[in-house]
Amino acid sequence: MAYQNLQAEVTEERKTQILDLIKQIQDQLPFLVNLSKDERETIFKMGDKSVAFVEKGLEYAKMNPHLVPPYADIPELERDLALAKQLQPIFLQLKTLFESVSDTYMAAGSEAMTAATSFYNSVKNAAKSNVPGTDAIYDDLKKRFVKSPAKKEAE
Repeated sequence: MAYQNLQAEVTEERKTQILDLIKQIQDQLPFLVNLSKDERETIFKMGDKSVAFVEKGLEYAKMNPHLVPPYADIPELERDLALAKQLQPIFLQLKTLFESVSDTYMAAGSEAMTAATSFYNSVKNAAKSNVPGTDAIYDDLKKRFVKSPAKKEAE
């Protein structure tokens, strides 16, 4: 584990500032689309290896218009390629940021779950030993660990 006992805080003011900055970024990109799960799985994807292919295809199409099918829109291809190249550094920076926020969120949650589970186990043992006032706490917290009927059947 690359971190030990994460100790950080995001104040309400800072959180509001960050969310406002994210909103400003979204406002600067009003053309962003929202693909369905099916669309994400089925559309043709252009990765790093495909950029050169698309660039070469565009150049060849411009030099050989007689080979371009009538349904192909070369100016649109040019615009789409330009947009993809413009978005790439933004995407990479956001991807890095997302990974860091995601990892930190997961680490903080893990630490919180570990501490809460330790407390739960202490309450559970106290309830088994008939320590006064622990039954209600145990009954409330044990709901987290009750398995749903569907999971029991699958297991």
